[in-house]
Amino acid sequence: MRKSEESGADVAVVGGGVAGLSAARELARRGLSVILLENAEPGAEASCAAAGMLAPQAEADGRDEFFELLCASREMYPTFAEQLLEESGVSIELDRTGTLYLALTEEDVEEIERRFAWQSRAKLAVERLSAEEARRLEPRVSTRVRAALRFPRDWQVESRRLVAALAASASVCGARLLMQTAASGVRVVAGRAVGVETPRGFLSAGAVVLAAGARTSHVPLLVSEREGVEARAELSLHPRIEPVRGQMLCLRQPTSSEPFVSHVVYSPRGYLVPRRDGRLLAGSTSESAGFDASVTAGGVHRIASNALEIAPEVAALRLADSWAGLRPRAADGLPVLGESPEVKNLFYATGHYRNGILLAPATGEIIADLLTGGTTKLLPRALEAFSPSRFRRALVGSHGN
Repeated sequence: MRKSEESGADVAVVGGGVAGLSAARELARRGLSVILLENAEPGAEASCAAAGMLAPQAEADGRDEFFELLCASREMYPTFAEQLLEESGVSIELDRTGTLYLALTEEDVEEIERRFAWQSRAKLAVERLSAEEARRLEPRVSTRVRAALRFPRDWQVESRRLVAALAASASVCGARLLMQTAASGVRVVAGRAVGVETPRGFLSAGAVVLAAGARTSHVPLLVSEREGVEARAELSLHPRIEPVRGQMLCLRQPTSSEPFVSHVVYSPRGYLVPRRDGRLLAGSTSESAGFDASVTAGGVHRIASNALEIAPEVAALRLADSWAGLRPRAADGLPVLGESPEVKNLFYATGHYRNGILLAPATGEIIADLLTGGTTKLLPRALEAFSPSRFRRALVGSHGN
């Protein structure tokens, strides 16, 4: 029985993380009929596991198209948060206290000096602090701190509340969310995406957005030359997206005490992220472990050691939880945003790796712009760096050598 054979939408979005939800919401806000398919629950694989940092400056060693995209998306967040609150009733807890980046070794000092030099020359918001100034801001950081940078515009949000707000907002704006519904494949007829096969049947669509995170490369393309001809699976046309496991620890401070730290606090080896409800997140790892989302003893040890280096008083906090997420990484570490060069009306919103939360508002706007108008107002000249066609160009170039 295939009752859904007759159902359809202007756009089918595959994947219910922040990339897919942001795209579905923005497309629905522009008046398109949208159906989103998620094989589990919203944000289950990477988005809800994220620490929620909006910190393009803290780790940046230079200015390029990717940095510009990250900063542009960060600047969208205040308006984005207000809109989501109005649409969904959910606060994403945008915290603009800022980020503190500590230098704890001589090598760390050299790193932050380079970062401060180029960012101050670029007239970005960055402050250089002495060890004493850093400890006045955050008294619990290690006495071993030698210097620090403060990034007043590197913020954070509560990632799980962001997922909840986006899901509710997308629904309010008219998108239909189908949870526990896997995409068995994208049907391609005569070189065009025409819909998505699901266990419930075929869902026709004028365009398909693949936002399936680390599983994007595993959604088959079911290709035929004309409608009614039996399709065959082709996996090789997708940009290759690999899962990268990131483990996290969640610590709990006594409810009566002041916040352990007020800023997001980084070192080159780890970070601490305070939450309004008294939790303190510590992260993270980057591991090639396939689709294994286990928390390991080695991962816990590494994160705990880095957290203790930042703030030795972490040792007294209770370990409340731990988890791991699977970050989606493309071969060059950059997002994949735009229309497939091989399949018309097939768009990608994936490969965000460690910046999915930060890039949520920009992703929604870019995908909606490209799908409705063929171009985007947001960094249009820089967008070529993130196009799926870059992988085809690289392949052609390698054959020519």
